Amino acid sequence: MQSVKTQMMKFVIAKTAVVALIASVLPALAEDMEPASVRNCTWCHGASAQGYAPAPRLAGQRSQYTENQLLSFIKHTRDNPFSKQYMWGATANLSPNTMHYLAIYFSQELPKAANDGDKDLAASGKTLFEDGNPEANTVSCAVCHGPNAEGVRDIPRLAGLSYYYLKRKLTQWGEGYHVAAKAPMPGIAGKLSSNEIEALASYLSFVK
Repeated sequence: MQSVKTQMMKFVIAKTAVVALIASVLPALAEDMEPASVRNCTWCHGASAQGYAPAPRLAGQRSQYTENQLLSFIKHTRDNPFSKQYMWGATANLSPNTMHYLAIYFSQELPKAANDGDKDLAASGKTLFEDGNPEANTVSCAVCHGPNAEGVRDIPRLAGLSYYYLKRKLTQWGEGYHVAAKAPMPGIAGKLSSNEIEALASYLSFVK
């Protein structure tokens, strides 16, 4: 009969082997899980996350902004129709770690300009973006979003987003959506005329 000491040694060795096996498998499992979460996003946002007219570009977006928006879908504070129809369900089971991972991942992807706006309106849109509208007392967009619309911290990158997406989002501010968003955006966007929205969306679609 084996001694108690020998049995204990065999148990410890076997347990150590199991732990080592699990440790060697976990990184592979993690690598397999993370791309799966990315694929779930790129089904709608494009294989390289460059976006479409309905679904915005995620590539190159500010990580803090993306993470905040994922949280706002979960909390239902981003309440426009497409968010309710698609993103509320898509984000319902995301963990904080997954949201953080996705935000970092897409921020590191190289963005491309949509180039789908009206070129004839781009010049006036550029002026509005850089200088604002003194008559309506609306501040320059560049003050918050950066001189090249690249975004700052949790303020989103607008450069190169689709004209159709930008136009829809700017219009929705005036329709009363996203009321929970931080100031001053609700007040500023709500003052934009349809012509100003057309010009801004056109200009930004060409910015790289």
